[in-house]
Amino acid sequence: MKKQVLALSLGIMSLAASAQKSELKAAEKAIKKQDFNTAIATLDGVEGAVEMGDDKYKPKFYYLKGRAYAAKKDYKTAGEAFKKLQAIGDKKYASQATPIMNNMIQEVSNEAVDLYNNKKNYSKAADKFYLTYVLSPRDTSFAYNAAVSATQAKEYDKALEFYGELRKIGYTGIETKYVATNKATGKVENLGSKQQRDLMVKSGEYSNPTTEVSKSKAASIVKNVALILKEQGKVDEAIAAFKDARASSPKDLNLILNEAQLYVEMGKMDKFGDLMEEAVSLDPENPTLYYNLGVVNYNQARMDEAKKYYEKAIELKPNYGDAYMNLAVVVLDKDKAIVEEMNKNLSNFKKYDELALKQKEVYKEALPFLEKADSLKRTIDTVKTLMNLYEVLEMEAKAKEYRDIYKSMK
Repeated sequence: MKKQVLALSLGIMSLAASAQKSELKAAEKAIKKQDFNTAIATLDGVEGAVEMGDDKYKPKFYYLKGRAYAAKKDYKTAGEAFKKLQAIGDKKYASQATPIMNNMIQEVSNEAVDLYNNKKNYSKAADKFYLTYVLSPRDTSFAYNAAVSATQAKEYDKALEFYGELRKIGYTGIETKYVATNKATGKVENLGSKQQRDLMVKSGEYSNPTTEVSKSKAASIVKNVALILKEQGKVDEAIAAFKDARASSPKDLNLILNEAQLYVEMGKMDKFGDLMEEAVSLDPENPTLYYNLGVVNYNQARMDEAKKYYEKAIELKPNYGDAYMNLAVVVLDKDKAIVEEMNKNLSNFKKYDELALKQKEVYKEALPFLEKADSLKRTIDTVKTLMNLYEVLEMEAKAKEYRDIYKSMK
């Protein structure tokens, strides 16, 4: 009796395998006739049996399914089918699927770039960039582009999902470029690989071989996540995102600076100042950090400290125009109290004249800093301030020169 049951079971299995083979042939014929709807319907009908049945039919099934859905422009489903085919390791059908897969990747990525750059449709661009990543997981930069696009579209939940994927896969965005100078054009070109670059240099057509390594995007990803969370009103989560990232990379200067910027946007200048101090300890030769500390201390009315930090920034970067301008602003802050006293002593001519002389001394102290700032980076503010100072100091020739400049800039 057991033998009869076994024989019956084998018979059922044989019939099922025969049916799968027959359905696959029917689907294949439909694809050749470009009747993709019939092919898909046929494949859908037999999919359960194929997945539960004999492995020998699976490669052909996944190849046909991928091909049919690719023809219908359902690249997500097609990609899933081709990935299952690749996982099986069948060389015959995998080699036939490869050019179809490559065409899908190329088409979707081109469409994503066009949507982003030309049509400014950031929402659809995000979906297309992410689909490119799904089709080609090695091209992780497409997941990054998807996150950026979703952020541009203000689809913050979607952006956070994409950024989450980037953090999960440990994406850094670091790229190594093997470049050399084209002797014929004088342009620096990326030659793809070290081997190719060295070969082109050896040929004599290129010179100055250089390897360029881009900066990591890990800190900017955390920053973007935090800014999105802040935009959504999730300030505590935004701060926590930075703290989690900094726990694993406590000496990452970019993370410190990005967290500090978040506090600026929140108006928490005391926290910003603390982080700037920390940043200076890690990069004590960075003039921008001292400049920022100058701004913090000025905003907190600590003028002596602000002056010290601006002077340090200038020491490290002698052509730091903004630092010279702000140094002048610190000096001119003394003018507020003098003007207030002058207004109280309008009828006390002796006292008023003494205060006027004191005011001129302040202006004389600020003048060299303003003149240096103007020489390094002329703006309407430097011109207007100098014009006013020259007038008060009775430097008429200079005052007239700057009045004319000011009129031309208005």
